[in-house]
Amino acid sequence: MKRMERNRGFMLALVVVFGAIFLMVTSSLTGFLLMSKRLTREKETRERAVEIAQAGLEYYKWHLAHYPNDLKDGTGASGPYVHTYTDPEGSTVGSFSLAVGGNVECNQTTTIDIASTGATLDDPSYTRTVSGRYSRPSVAEYSYVVNTNVWAGSDRVITGKYHSNGGIRMDGDNRSAVTSSVATWQCTSSFGCSGTQTKNGVWGAGSTPSLWSYPVPQIDFAGISVDLTALKSYAQNNGGQYFAPSGQSGYHAILKSDATVDVYRVTGTTQVWGYSDQDGWQQERHIISAETFVGNYSVPSSCSVLFFEDKLWLEGVVKGKVTVVSANVTSPSTDTDLILRGNITYALNDGSDGLTAIGENNVLIPLTSPTDMTLYGIFIAQKGHYGRNHYVTSGSNQVPSSYDSYVEQNTLTTVGTIVSNGRTGTQWNCGGSFCSGYENRIDSYDGRLSNSPPPFTPFTSSDYRFVDWRDEN
Repeated sequence: MKRMERNRGFMLALVVVFGAIFLMVTSSLTGFLLMSKRLTREKETRERAVEIAQAGLEYYKWHLAHYPNDLKDGTGASGPYVHTYTDPEGSTVGSFSLAVGGNVECNQTTTIDIASTGATLDDPSYTRTVSGRYSRPSVAEYSYVVNTNVWAGSDRVITGKYHSNGGIRMDGDNRSAVTSSVATWQCTSSFGCSGTQTKNGVWGAGSTPSLWSYPVPQIDFAGISVDLTALKSYAQNNGGQYFAPSGQSGYHAILKSDATVDVYRVTGTTQVWGYSDQDGWQQERHIISAETFVGNYSVPSSCSVLFFEDKLWLEGVVKGKVTVVSANVTSPSTDTDLILRGNITYALNDGSDGLTAIGENNVLIPLTSPTDMTLYGIFIAQKGHYGRNHYVTSGSNQVPSSYDSYVEQNTLTTVGTIVSNGRTGTQWNCGGSFCSGYENRIDSYDGRLSNSPPPFTPFTSSDYRFVDWRDEN
């Protein structure tokens, strides 16, 4: 009897233990299922909230398409602006709240920043915020934009989109898309062809032909041309800095890291012979021999436009986002050149600094440029070409012997964008060998400027779009 009682006690203990284990497992499993269901619902709520927030951005994109200058959602009052969001059946499923702000330069709205916060009706306490910058795409998205046939040599290392409205001979190391607007073109001896040959829109010994595309739509150079008269007005009347015709050879501007610029009046220049494909051999005066100090000027943060109505030599350190212009809009017969006299760098390389430099005619690197030259910025030759002309040390067009050492330079590094109406060229070959310009060239677009370029950087399209999108959560 006692033995049976002991067995019954043992079995009861087992039942209690296994019952406890079963309850523990069941409880854990139930908790896990409930937690999984809650996490799934939270994930669904999160995704629905971000979809609703994205719908808010799309709504305001639509609104701006109909009312381009309205930053107050048609209310005339300050935001935020709250809208309900319905599903296709018309049922309200949530809402989005919009904060809209314009980035203003020279009293002109240049870009629009929109932040949209979305929430579901089921759980309005859980919100997601996305933001976008609404603008037209600019030339800052490219490394090069050229309006004619061009040859990128074998020494070139190019990072960033490279586009020509003409044909391209690409012999360089291209690491991004290379696009031409023509299906075929006539390659002549000036592009290294033996005689005149019909070539594909993009051809050559470049590193990555899989990135080549042709034909593609043209980039309208008339459309990306800057309204120089408007920029002059901004500099004169909207808080920028305007410099009238010098009465001499032009101006020399040295940008400084304290957001100021030293300005000199150029009173003397040295003449040398230089050659370009666009202009042939010409006696140029791009070397400064004498100058007088005009003054030190601030670069206004509210209208960072410096307009020189004369030829301009430019160099220095850029602080902030600045647009510098060399143009004569008073005299239709005069088109001024912008001369990149020395290195141009940024005070900080974190995206807060940027330069757009515009020459009404050419943007040129002179004979007396640094052996190793660095250029940060977006450089635009509106009517002429970007480059360094061809110089020789012998013959009827030779440079003075004191300048012989400048003819062949070492490395040109460009971080930003080149926009040129005419053919570019910073290296020249004689009989197949390097003989003038820069022996090595490294080009890279500045991705930080592609979404936030300096004011009035020209656009590549008239269509507005979101050039930046961020999930703020």
